[in-house]
Amino acid sequence: MTQKIGFNSQYGYNMFNYTITSSYLFMDSENLFTKRLNLARKMRKLNQEELAKLTKLQPSAISHFETGSRKPSFDNLRRLSDALEVTTDYLIGRTDDPHGVIKGDALYRDYESLTTDEREIAKDFMASLAKRSKERKGS
Repeated sequence: MTQKIGFNSQYGYNMFNYTITSSYLFMDSENLFTKRLNLARKMRKLNQEELAKLTKLQPSAISHFETGSRKPSFDNLRRLSDALEVTTDYLIGRTDDPHGVIKGDALYRDYESLTTDEREIAKDFMASLAKRSKERKGS
């Protein structure tokens, strides 16, 4: 028996198909991947074309992955998770935590609320601080 179950998240209302079997609740893993890919892209405020550029994939490939008409290769799954800054385990449904260890570190407390551009600025700033620290130690 398949049911549609919705819930509100900070990113909007989400509908998922669940299969109920012998009192257990299972989500179709293909459907979960497509929903999580779409949600992660929207969390980063990226359109499909922007995500395609970040992953060096065609925009049509992103569309196919999000609609479920194609499945990504392992390499493309890695590219997607890197570009969206979520774990592959989150995308494929093995964990509900999209950030893995990042979330627990105080340094990254507000990281998930940043846009892709703001994250690039933060990365550049951190690289600059690391370089400055290295130069001080070398002096």
